[in-house]
Amino acid sequence: MRKLLYPVALSFALIMGGLSAPISTANAQDLELQIGRDGIKPVIRDRDRERTRPDRRRDRCSEREARAAARDAGLRDPEVVRASDRRIVVEGMTRRGPDRITFANEAGCPEM
Repeated sequence: MRKLLYPVALSFALIMGGLSAPISTANAQDLELQIGRDGIKPVIRDRDRERTRPDRRRDRCSEREARAAARDAGLRDPEVVRASDRRIVVEGMTRRGPDRITFANEAGCPEM
């Protein structure tokens, strides 16, 4: 009985150890070791602080990006007619006549 139980317990322990390995390595990405004159110094990066940085202008849709996105959507001679904190309105011509597209004022200029 002991000869049968030993390999089963060993294989169970190996499987459980293999399943927990990816979980522990994901947390290690927030830790950085810097080597300098003072020796080895651990630096812990705060990812939430990086996401909520005060300079949010880079996360906005510029008028140039909005015109390019409107051109990709099929507008000829796109022109930004209104820009606010939430949206950018672009007007231009299509085969059927004048048309208007509204983009969210976020990174990547998603169409509303």
